[in-house]
Amino acid sequence: MSNSRLGKGLEALIRPQDDGEELSPLKIKIDRITPNPNQPRQQFDEEALQELVASIKAKGILTPVTVCDKDGKYILIAGERRLRAAKIAGLTNIPAYVIEVQSDSELMEMALIENIQRENLNPIEEAEAFAVLNNKFGLSQEAIAKAVGKKRVTVSNSLRLLKLPKEIRDSIKSGEISAGHGRAILMMKNNRLMQWLHQQIITKNLNVRGAETIAQAQADKKSTKQSPKKKVDPRIKQLEDQLISALGTKVKLSYSKGGGKIVVSYYSDDDFERILSILTSSAEK
Repeated sequence: MSNSRLGKGLEALIRPQDDGEELSPLKIKIDRITPNPNQPRQQFDEEALQELVASIKAKGILTPVTVCDKDGKYILIAGERRLRAAKIAGLTNIPAYVIEVQSDSELMEMALIENIQRENLNPIEEAEAFAVLNNKFGLSQEAIAKAVGKKRVTVSNSLRLLKLPKEIRDSIKSGEISAGHGRAILMMKNNRLMQWLHQQIITKNLNVRGAETIAQAQADKKSTKQSPKKKVDPRIKQLEDQLISALGTKVKLSYSKGGGKIVVSYYSDDDFERILSILTSSAEK
């Protein structure tokens, strides 16, 4: 399958004729349709599914599913939510576009790309889909990006999320934290620090910028530790760590006999308001 064909998505495959004629959906018995075993979407929101069931009962299925005919059986390419909801609603037939697929690999590529293009995958499912296209089917990151209409750096950043520990990947899947938080956590380099920052994000409700600031502060500490500069009093570093953790931003503490200063960094007006809120609420207690 050429990348240009993939990049147009299923709409182009459903309407491939040069004369503009469209494929007409057929009525197919639901029990003749087999779900795609390589469906990239793993999570289905139960509440949204029940809403779709109610809609189907009231108005029917407005958008046909897409299948391919394989040895007399229909394999689902797109529309698993509609198929599931139709079964729950008690339908025996469902409208479907039937398109030609040349191989199992083409079937999986189409299913993956359809899900990605519809933007109904969570960030980890999308990253796993990219990984399958890359590892199983040998598509380069550049080819994947072209196929799904994204920038290569977007595909690269997505794949990096798979390097996170499983607990953190699950947290992104559930929506507890965002993919942006995940990329900030990756700056921590080792699993122990990744788990620590993950907990900081959740307990302190840090935005992505706050998480990036903490990660960068940790990276700066490591760089300073490796440089031949004079030793920093461990008590000062401990206090700096406490302030960084409390404020969610870079903090520099300098001390001299009889005085010193604390430098708190912020990176936007919103970040300033967040830090100010922490400081003022602490003062009021």
